[in-house]
Amino acid sequence: MIKNFKTYSIAVEFYHQACALRLPGPLQDQCRRAASSIALNLAAGAGRGTGADQARFFAIAFGSLRECQAILDLAGARPKLVALADKLAAHLYKLIQCCKAA
Repeated sequence: MIKNFKTYSIAVEFYHQACALRLPGPLQDQCRRAASSIALNLAAGAGRGTGADQARFFAIAFGSLRECQAILDLAGARPKLVALADKLAAHLYKLIQCCKAA
């Protein structure tokens, strides 16, 4: 686990909660892949040396989160999971903005 990277920790929590959802087959698979992509791209971005490289990986993670949010909308997901997705979106947005400014 990546220590002291709050956004990554939230992404891992989101992944576990998203995987616990009962969704129709194709949506279940897509949600798991997109949720894992968030954490994986955050980890990859954290290992990059330049702000532009980091921003690119963080933007990919943000796109995967938006995909998950659409699935949550389609599935009528629990408000707590939707709130966690919103919190993660805010963290990702801020990361991207900070990387672009650097």
